[in-house]
Order: sequence, then C-alpha cells, then structure tokens
Amino acid sequence: MSAEIKTVTEEAITLVPGEGGIFEIRMDGRLLFKKERGGHFPADGEAAALFS
Repeated sequence: MSAEIKTVTEEAITLVPGEGGIFEIRMDGRLLFKKERGGHFPADGEAAALFS
C-alpha cells in the first residue's frame, strides 16, 4: 500500500504501527481514511486515490 501511495504522491511514506486494530491514513495530520468508519481496509487503488 505504501508503494501504491508513493506512485501517486512521489513522497516518502511512513508506516506507523497502531494497536487494537486501528488503521488510519493521514496526510500532514489530516485524517483521510479510517477503517473504523468504513468497516474495511482500503481495496487496491483506494488508498492512492485519496491522494490524487
């Protein structure tokens, strides 16, 4: 997923481990995706689309 996002943003991506099933995608502190809200992990292409 980080490689997919990097192709769109051309930026270095940092994965930060969470606890308790938390999965979020943030950019500059802004929440773009939260597994708890959508009820799923991003499908192929879904995470990269958040940055385009």
